[in-house]
Amino acid sequence: MLDYDGVLTPFSDYPKAAKPSRETLDLLKKLAGDPRNDVVIVSGRDKKTLDEWFGYLCIGLVAEHGVWIKEEKKDWVITRPLNTGWKTKVHSILEGYVDRVPGSFIEEKEYSLAWHYRKADPELASVKAKELTDNLTSLTASIDLQVLQGSKVIEVRNLGVNKGSAATRFYSKEAYDYVMAVGDDRTDEDMFKALPKTACTIKVGMQPSHARYNLRNYKEIQKLLEAIATAGK
Repeated sequence: MLDYDGVLTPFSDYPKAAKPSRETLDLLKKLAGDPRNDVVIVSGRDKKTLDEWFGYLCIGLVAEHGVWIKEEKKDWVITRPLNTGWKTKVHSILEGYVDRVPGSFIEEKEYSLAWHYRKADPELASVKAKELTDNLTSLTASIDLQVLQGSKVIEVRNLGVNKGSAATRFYSKEAYDYVMAVGDDRTDEDMFKALPKTACTIKVGMQPSHARYNLRNYKEIQKLLEAIATAGK
C-alpha cells in the first residue's frame, strides 16, 4: 500500500504537475505483474487524476483519503454516503486566505477542499496556515468534518473516512502473509494504525510516527521497491 505524493514522486508546486515518471510507472507495472503481489495506491488525490495516471495498471486505487475505492479491474465505489453542503462556506473562507497569501491556491475535489501554500512566502504562509487551521477547526467542531494538515496543504473533508478504513478493506480481502504500507504525512498515520503490528509500515521522513520504520525520502523508497520487484528473479 503506497501513498503517492512524497512517496512515489517528489512534491511539486502544483498537484497536476506531479505526474508519475516513466520509471515510476514501469516499477509499479513490474510489482503488479508478479502474481504474488497486490499493489494499491492510497492517495488523497481525486479519482479522475488517479484513473488518468494509473487506470491502465493492474492495481488497486484509493482516492480522496479513502472516500473512493477501486479494486483491480473493477469500477470506483464510494465507501459511504457523504454530503457536500458545507463546501460553499468553507470555500469562501479559503478564498479569503488565497487573497491574503500570494502564491496559495484552492484544490477542489468531490468531497474535500484543500488550500495549498507551497509556492507562498514561507514566513507569511506559516502564520496564516496556523490561523486558518484554528478558524477551520472552530468552524467544523460541531459538524461532521475534519481538518487535515499535510505537507504545505490544509484540507477539509468529511469525518470518518480515512486511509485506515481503506487499508483495512484491502487488507481483509485475503490472508496475506506480508503487508507493507508506505506514507509520508499525517493522513497516512490512520493507515499505519489500522494495519496489524506485523505489517511493515514505513514513514518517509524522520518525524515521529506510528510506522515501525523510517526512510529519508522517496528515492530510498524507490530503491526498496526496485529490490522487491527483482527479488527471486
